Amino acid sequence: MSLNGRIVVVTGALGQLGRAVVSEVTRQGARAALLDVAEGTAPDGAPSWRVDLTSLAETTRVLGEVAQRFGRIDALVNIAGGFRWQTVEGSTDLVEWNSLFAMNLQTCVTASKAALPHMIRQGHGRIVNIGAAAATKAASGMGAYAASKAGVARFTEALADEVKLKGVTVNAVMPSIIDTPQNRTDMPKAAFDRWVKTEDIARVIAFLLSDAAAAVTGALVPITGKT
Repeated sequence: MSLNGRIVVVTGALGQLGRAVVSEVTRQGARAALLDVAEGTAPDGAPSWRVDLTSLAETTRVLGEVAQRFGRIDALVNIAGGFRWQTVEGSTDLVEWNSLFAMNLQTCVTASKAALPHMIRQGHGRIVNIGAAAATKAASGMGAYAASKAGVARFTEALADEVKLKGVTVNAVMPSIIDTPQNRTDMPKAAFDRWVKTEDIARVIAFLLSDAAAAVTGALVPITGKT
């Protein structure tokens, strides 16, 4: 399941899950290119780009720079996204809906479209998207988030079918609550030990990027831990 020598682009790379994925793929021998809308210190000195992933033109330009620097793009992990809790009744407008669809779905579509030409040209590629267990069953205040992540799931299935004969696989992981410092702050009374660890998600993603998962495409993989 080695990723030795692979070039892996990670969006949302400076967040908790992004850092875990970068750490895991580099541990397995890959070289990582980090993309994020925020500025920050890249782990392990990996090259990073600040990019607005809702802009196709900007994302296409940046992935062109990545391909020029490394010679190719083998894989893309779409982690960029966000969460907001808001009820429909309690909202004064639909700003949160538009914001979450942009963060969770549009960034995923944009980065995938920008990466695909590089993968198709070489006849090989891996795309892994970050969905959510909430996409299959939402609750009050989670409508916008769950709907945007459901969009990620349907996009994953559609793109997988579109490129299945071109050597590119497209899958998604569907984690439940992820154990991050922010989630612990937001839910201080929760049972943290039942949440999913970022490193556990990273290992599943690494498997989907590997040759061992060559026959897996269009899959929505639940990662729910003890929840």
